[in-house]
Amino acid sequence: MDQEDVPLEGQIREKLVRTKERWAEEGRLLTGTTADPTRDRLPPGQTLVKDWPVLDLGVQPDVSTAKFRLRLEGLVENRLALDWEGFLALPQEDMVCDIHCVTQWSRYDNRFTGVRTATLLEMARPRPEARFVSMTSYDGYTTNLTLADFAAADVMIAHSWEGAPLPRQHGGPVRLVLPRLYFWKSPKWLTRIEFLAEDRPGFWEVRGYHNQGDPWLEERYA
Repeated sequence: MDQEDVPLEGQIREKLVRTKERWAEEGRLLTGTTADPTRDRLPPGQTLVKDWPVLDLGVQPDVSTAKFRLRLEGLVENRLALDWEGFLALPQEDMVCDIHCVTQWSRYDNRFTGVRTATLLEMARPRPEARFVSMTSYDGYTTNLTLADFAAADVMIAHSWEGAPLPRQHGGPVRLVLPRLYFWKSPKWLTRIEFLAEDRPGFWEVRGYHNQGDPWLEERYA
């Protein structure tokens, strides 16, 4: 099933994108401080919230489980194209973590269920020259990670949140969850993971946002 077969609702809000680019140009929200994640639970400049704000580019793909595919390709020994049943047949785990958005909010103790990236890496077997990962969502959004960050033990591709299927507005049917970095590095509606020898900056990274995105180092912008 091709990505084009998934209906998209809405359109990219160019004004919103430009506003976020201007934040990067101006260094908005920066405090100029750092923190130690082993001691400080809330990263610098963040505000704790109880709800989960909905943030996207204005487009929400309607990805049915019948059309869902998760592809792992590029510099791998074994390319994967998992349908919904195949994805759910993999070992499932729960994870409780905090999440931190670059727009300054943090939310504690989120319970996600899904497949650890380590499980997928065992199946795909990245080749020795693979050092980076580029991820693509059903809405066309992209972001990049080092392979080391993608492979960390606390990273999963989640399909459930708080015991229920991940809501569409928060990235369902699946999204990446990488709690150690700002949450723009955890793409919603994930469909493609490509392993690369060279880095490939994604949507926000080419618009002035930091290539790594560590909240405790306040790596909001390039």
